[in-house]
Amino acid sequence: MKKYSILIFIVGLITLLLIQKKLIMPFVYKVVQSDLFLVDSKDQGGQSPISTPLTGLAYTHCNSHIKSKFGHDTSINFPNQPLNAWSLGNYQYVINGEFDITSVNANTITKKYVCRINYKNGDNDEGSLDPANWSIEGLSGLDSN
Repeated sequence: MKKYSILIFIVGLITLLLIQKKLIMPFVYKVVQSDLFLVDSKDQGGQSPISTPLTGLAYTHCNSHIKSKFGHDTSINFPNQPLNAWSLGNYQYVINGEFDITSVNANTITKKYVCRINYKNGDNDEGSLDPANWSIEGLSGLDSN
């Protein structure tokens, strides 16, 4: 048996590669091409920054979340518009914004942030003003100076 161990190893490896190529990968390609992972939504994503009522609300909710992180004793000012806002599709947004923090000794620091936020109610925009219908998926830029 020791004599043929390399030969058995090579034959086994070739068999595994052929099974993957002829059986497994065609099945994977058929699953990927099917509608199994298709999310049908009126909100289409894009690579270009956009400005819609929902991106404006997403910006407002991200700003409220940031204010809650700093507390009431810190003065924070946000511009009226985000720097950029993108729709990822299916009511998921990425907001790029900035804000000014004024400390007790009157120093003002400008910080930029990126917020990923998701609107949970989909096509139903009646509850879009309620913060409970939004979830912050990620927030970065608050720790950097």
